[in-house]
Amino acid sequence: MSETDEFENTAFVNVNVRPYYAEGSKTLGFEVAEQLGWRLPAQYVAPMASGAMLTKINKAFGELVAAGLVPESTWRVFGAQSAGCSPIATAFENGWDVVRPVRATGIAKSLNIGNPADGPYALDAVRATGGAMAHVGDDEILAGIRLLARTTGVFAETAGGVTVAVLRKLAESGQLDPSAETVVYNTGDGLKTLDAVADRVAPTAVIPPTLSGMRDAGLLR
Repeated sequence: MSETDEFENTAFVNVNVRPYYAEGSKTLGFEVAEQLGWRLPAQYVAPMASGAMLTKINKAFGELVAAGLVPESTWRVFGAQSAGCSPIATAFENGWDVVRPVRATGIAKSLNIGNPADGPYALDAVRATGGAMAHVGDDEILAGIRLLARTTGVFAETAGGVTVAVLRKLAESGQLDPSAETVVYNTGDGLKTLDAVADRVAPTAVIPPTLSGMRDAGLLR
């Protein structure tokens, strides 16, 4: 038996079982409806890498309405990207139907998909609902992380900073209604991207990664 035989039933999540991931993203829509008492928000803002998550939340909302689990309603979809990798938002801004691949850069690495497979579907979802897309630079992303932390106590990773910064940008431009009930998707914890904020936020404590270091800090007895 070879080493490859041992893993013949193992799939690489981002490729071989992608259909399950994509459909699974609908839970982000289902859970929002449940937490709102089985109704839908007026609009939502989601980060875009491949574009799949944004489209599946929209699909989930449609399925909830079709199943009669929430009242008949309309909603607007808004997409957020980093300026370092914004092929979908750029296509939206230019009125293109084709998403042109780019070489990804910038600090929002979890969103750095330069050739997004679901980009055209994200464009369709946003346009069909009367929403919009925008992209923000690294400094705006960091400001978004700090704004969310300061106002809510939530420490987001760079993708969350993208979403918050784009929310602010769209509201200031009048493309997003600040008075409407809005769900903002923060998809990652800030501990994942500490390197992005390391030079701006000093740690309050440094604990050596040893048992003695943890004991000295009072974390172990």
